Order: sequence, then structure tokens, then C-alpha cells
Amino acid sequence: MNYAVVTSSRTGNTKQLANVIQEVLRETNMIDVREEGKEVQNADILFVGFWTDKGTCSEEVKKLLHTLEGKKIFLFGTAGFGQSQTYFAQIIERVKKEIPQSNQVIGSYMCQGKMPITVRERYIKLQKEDPTNKQYEKLIQNFDTALSHPDQQDLEGIRKKVLEIVK
Repeated sequence: MNYAVVTSSRTGNTKQLANVIQEVLRETNMIDVREEGKEVQNADILFVGFWTDKGTCSEEVKKLLHTLEGKKIFLFGTAGFGQSQTYFAQIIERVKKEIPQSNQVIGSYMCQGKMPITVRERYIKLQKEDPTNKQYEKLIQNFDTALSHPDQQDLEGIRKKVLEIVK
């Protein structure tokens, strides 16, 4: 069985998940989505990783997904907003819509990931401009919670999912 791990990681969160997949698969190379080529086309199973951009995957991952034909695909990603399996499932469903029907999604995994500090700074600025809006406090709390993710539990979660696929 040929595997390929293709990833797009803006802050390093998704790359952490990809590293775990690579450990499980052992001799599989990790491919940056911008550099994909023959390894992707020759793979029987593709592990496609993404960071969440406006509730779905990035444009470069969409572009890759649109080119795939007859592949088994495992989707994995990270999102700054998290801790809700319902939200994660919605993201995966949006990403699945980018995949041509000749492919089969054989699994998925999502977890929360830390965000750049500029995001927190923006929330604080907005909170100062509108101190009665309680939403900003929730956004700041979410940001602070995300700082520790992906954590060991997240990494173990993807390890278990991948082992189920390749056993």
C-alpha cells in the first residue's frame, strides 16, 4: 500500500498532526501541498491536512483536492475555534464538497490549534472599542484555551485514527 501525507500548515499545528501520521506510516514522506507531484498521484491512500480558513480548508488544499481521481482520502486539520465536535464535523463536510465523487473519504480527524498572537491583540482592541459586547471575552477565552493545542490528547487521537486505517 502506498501512502502520501500532504499538508498545508500555516502556524505549525497541522504539521504536528502530519508528523504523527508520518511516525505511524514510517517510511512515508511528508509533502507540502504547494509541492505535490508524482508521490500524490501514485499513492493509494492520501492523508490530506489543512488549517481552517473561514470554516473550510485553504484555497491551496481545495486546488489539490479538485485534481484527485480514484483516491482513498483521510482528511485531517486544525481550527482555532474548537472543542466542539459538531463544529469540526461541519468543517469536514465543507471540505468533502471539494472532493470529486470518484474519490472515497475513508476517515477524518480535527482538533483545535493555537492561533497567532495578533488574533488575541485584535480581540482586545475590539473589546476596548465595544466594552459592552460580551462576545469578545468569549473569543479571548477561546484563544487562551487554544494555546495548548494540539496537545498530547489531540496527537494521540490522530494516532489512533490512523492506526485504524492502516491496520
